[in-house]
Amino acid sequence: MGTRAPLPLVEPEPYGFLYLGLHVDEPQKAPLYHQSESRRRAATHLVEAARELEHRPDVHSTRVFRTHLVPPLSGAPRHDLAMLIRTTRVDDLAGVRDSDPVRALGGTELLAGSNAARIGDTEPDEEATEDAVILFNHFTSAGDADPVEAWLGLTDWYTSTIGVDNSTALRPIDDGSEFALVNYVRLRSNPPRFLLNQLLRPSFHRVVRGTLKRNELRALPGFYRMIR
Repeated sequence: MGTRAPLPLVEPEPYGFLYLGLHVDEPQKAPLYHQSESRRRAATHLVEAARELEHRPDVHSTRVFRTHLVPPLSGAPRHDLAMLIRTTRVDDLAGVRDSDPVRALGGTELLAGSNAARIGDTEPDEEATEDAVILFNHFTSAGDADPVEAWLGLTDWYTSTIGVDNSTALRPIDDGSEFALVNYVRLRSNPPRFLLNQLLRPSFHRVVRGTLKRNELRALPGFYRMIR
C-alpha cells in the first residue's frame, strides 16, 4: 500500500476570531433569504461599524456577511447578518468582545476562538469580496471527541472529491460558545450546486455522515454573501 499524501494544511492564522450573528427581521423559516429594506439599512450600518472597529489597535480586520441560504435544520443559526472580527492576538479577544462598540452592535456571539487548522486561503481577493459566497458550518458536539480531529479526518474527502481548496476551522477559547467548532469556506460554486455535489455521492453518506456520527457531531451549515 502506498504512502498516503499529506493533507494540504497551511499554517493557522495567529489572530483571535469573534463571530457574531445579528437579527434584523423576524426569524424566517424559508431557506432562501431575501433582501428587505430593513436588512439593507442594517447591512449599511454594520459595514460602517466594521470600518470603525478596524481603527482599534487590537482589531486586525473585519468582515461582514448577509445571509443567503440556510437549510431547514433544527438548531441552525438563522441570523440576517454576520460579522467576523479578527483580533490582533488571541489574547485581545476578551477586550474586544466586551468593548462598547461591539456591545452596541446588539449581536449574538456565536464563537470567540482561534484558528485551529487551515487549508489554503479563505480570504478572497479584495476586488472579488462582494461576489464571495461563504459557507459557515457550525458543529455541535454530544460527546468527548475532538471536533478538530474529526474535521481533519474529512479534509481529504472534501479536497480530493469535492474540490474544496480552502477552509478555516475555528475552535472556541472557552465554554461561552454553543458550537464546538465553526468552519468556514469560500465556495467556487453556488450553494445548491455545492450541496448536490455532496448529497448525490454515496461516499458522502459513508465518509462524511459516518465520521460525524462516530464522533457525535452535528453539522449546521449556512451560506452567506460577503459584503465587506
